[in-house]
Amino acid sequence: MTSSHPLWTAPFRGRKPVDVTVTIPGSKSVTNRALILAAQASSPSIIRRPLVSRDSELMSAGLVAMGIDIENDSDAAGDFWKVTPAQLIGPAKVDVGNAGTVMRFLPPLAALAHGDISFDGDPRSYERPLGPVIKALEDLGIEIEHDGRYSLPMVLKSRGAIPGGELTIDASASSQFLSALLLVGPSMSNGITVKHSGGSLPSMPHIEMTVQMLRDFGATVTVDSAANTWRVEPGKLNGIDLVIEPDLSNAAPFISLALVCGGSVTIADWPKKTTQPGDQLRQIFTAMGSTVEFVEKGLRVTGGPSIHGIDIDLHDVGELTPSIAALAALADSPSHLRGIGHLRLHETDRLAALRSEINGLGGDVVEEESALHITPKPLHAGVFHTYEDHRLATAGAVIGLVVDGVEVENIATTRKTLTDFPGLWNGLLV
Repeated sequence: MTSSHPLWTAPFRGRKPVDVTVTIPGSKSVTNRALILAAQASSPSIIRRPLVSRDSELMSAGLVAMGIDIENDSDAAGDFWKVTPAQLIGPAKVDVGNAGTVMRFLPPLAALAHGDISFDGDPRSYERPLGPVIKALEDLGIEIEHDGRYSLPMVLKSRGAIPGGELTIDASASSQFLSALLLVGPSMSNGITVKHSGGSLPSMPHIEMTVQMLRDFGATVTVDSAANTWRVEPGKLNGIDLVIEPDLSNAAPFISLALVCGGSVTIADWPKKTTQPGDQLRQIFTAMGSTVEFVEKGLRVTGGPSIHGIDIDLHDVGELTPSIAALAALADSPSHLRGIGHLRLHETDRLAALRSEINGLGGDVVEEESALHITPKPLHAGVFHTYEDHRLATAGAVIGLVVDGVEVENIATTRKTLTDFPGLWNGLLV
């Protein structure tokens, strides 16, 4: 595989123990949900410690293009964004890049605008599933020009209101389809009731995050788990002062330092209660041989004498798969990562990409429709391609810790969710 992107030589450390504390930037999932909710509120919101990355910048730019005011400011507590809601207006053009939250969360909000709102993005965004959101909005009476593709690019012929009501959707390909509709439910004339009908829902923690954040902004949400139904009542949202939690999924490669090299890594300000899927890293990394404990500064992870293989269903926490796969390739026994078929529809087909790249370094990964089976083998130097996928890039960096000569293609793609991954990574290894 050839690429025009530059190669980044992953820092090699070997089994030289670490003892570091890492401050992880804010959660992308929380930041982008907060922006959508703040845009609908009846008063300004303060978003503290927001994630500054390509995905959050695309979300902010889309909101600003439609008339929302977002001001960067700071006080004694640090930097923050002040989001001042306003009537959404068009015409406007929105670039979604390759950000799932932007391409799925912004169109329902844009349907509240007056005027045409055009959506476009990176070439890969045309291939990512968007049909259930488009069909749902059409079922709610919103006119959308998409030439019958039910994908990007598209134009919403927005008329300033969404009637809302009852909908049935299939969100088995992405929980974001469901979250996208619920997040705008309070601004729909009749609220919204959404029933999921289809395969099992992936990433349930992200849906729970959506529900909790709606409630934090003052929405009334009813969940009937047995019936796979969610109801958001129409009503006013309140502007709030919100501190964004560290992005726990982004902590995965940094915690991996302790497992791969030995020693300990402390993630500052790890919340003791959270809806983030990344919180499950505590149990997963314990099963893989580390010791995990809360300390005064945050969460400390201490590596064991070796990394243990794991047999685990990652359906609800699929975004953790690349980091876990990298560790599994370096483990002392085979691993089986199951329930991850939906990862074929992310920034890239993550199952095929992980198999190809780990095997390209001498590994033994067998790919099934919804699983990866990883048998550790001695790995060697080589290029680790990233497919414009930030989590593939960090997985390559983890392997490069103990495999000398790993070159990660397009490390800059990590800016999707981390402001400066190479700088943060290198700073920990000096």
